[in-house]
Amino acid sequence: MAESHAVRGTVADGFEPVRDEFAAVAAAEDSDFAAQVVAYRHGERVVDLWTGPEITGDSLLGAFSASKGAAHLVVALLVQDGVLDLDRKVSHYWPEFAVEGKQDITLRELLSHRAGLVGADTGFTLDELADDRIVAERLGRQRPYWRPGSAFGYHALVISALSGEVVRRATGRTIQEHFAARVRDARAVDVHLGLPEDQESRFLSAQPAVATPGRAGGPAAPESGANSLSGIAFNRNHPQNPELWTLPNHRTVRAQGPASLGGVASARGLARMYAAAIGSPDGTAALLKPDTAAAFAQIHSIGHDLVTREQKAFGVGFHATSEVYPVLGQGAFGHSGAGGQQAFADPRNGLAYGYSRRRFPVPNGPAPENHRLIRALHAAADGRWTASSSDLARWIVVG
Repeated sequence: MAESHAVRGTVADGFEPVRDEFAAVAAAEDSDFAAQVVAYRHGERVVDLWTGPEITGDSLLGAFSASKGAAHLVVALLVQDGVLDLDRKVSHYWPEFAVEGKQDITLRELLSHRAGLVGADTGFTLDELADDRIVAERLGRQRPYWRPGSAFGYHALVISALSGEVVRRATGRTIQEHFAARVRDARAVDVHLGLPEDQESRFLSAQPAVATPGRAGGPAAPESGANSLSGIAFNRNHPQNPELWTLPNHRTVRAQGPASLGGVASARGLARMYAAAIGSPDGTAALLKPDTAAAFAQIHSIGHDLVTREQKAFGVGFHATSEVYPVLGQGAFGHSGAGGQQAFADPRNGLAYGYSRRRFPVPNGPAPENHRLIRALHAAADGRWTASSSDLARWIVVG
């Protein structure tokens, strides 16, 4: 194997097939491919691997929408504490929100992408998009793009600014401050909603896809106009809209950590965050009670997404991850990112997973290799893996 494709790190006994699958993924990519994959089982880290030039296991990469998982872990904790109520109207916490037909939107509807507030009529500058307070103020004054509750569509760049304003109004602290205190610092989770200056040396800038994608918005982007619902949701209606892959490369985004898109993390951090949510890494208690995790993982929106124009499934603030990876247990929850990230907890199987790559995939979104790595992880955890020594890219689940 070429040095650039060498896989470094460790796996626990029985999880060697994940390392082999990761090596096969790397060998099929170009020489600049760099990625990290980490997994926990029942609170124990069983996979900790990385490959590619410059990258290490401690390198920090842009998390893109995997940031939403960090933000909504905070919301779940506040609901668990009784500070927030999913069935309260948003306007109960945020009175100015009750205009333009939004007075009856509940926090549950907002978090399940049913509010119809996917973007601003005139779009956002980069500096505005990086500031959750500005995004929330603009959208708080605006009419929804569909009747709230009647349909759903991915609030890709704004959902955590909206939920974050609810958090700020209810507690006096930002979602970033809560995350830092209750998750990042308390549980040694290497995920940052706002990267401190002294951690900048660990950050690896995102790289463009080999085939240049359209502006932010995934596979539907080239087919949708700037003023379409998809165009508005992905900010293509603003003349200075930056391409999505560039967002973490701007210091203003990294520093402010807009909670929908601006997190910075290692795969170690993403996996540990979800391990801490459902289990006990280092002997600590799970952040979420089983009932809380189940409530936030429960599917609330499924079917045709008005923004992405694809079949999607959302829980409360999280993806319903087992709808994407059926090998996982019912009730798996997490969030992917447009840069290829995937991160989730699977409580039924005791698994937590984090994956990140440096080069933007085509199409954007959770990179396709996640299917292979997750199936390998699940089968290894079950002890049901068989792989051909002559072809590491193939796997069979037996039994």
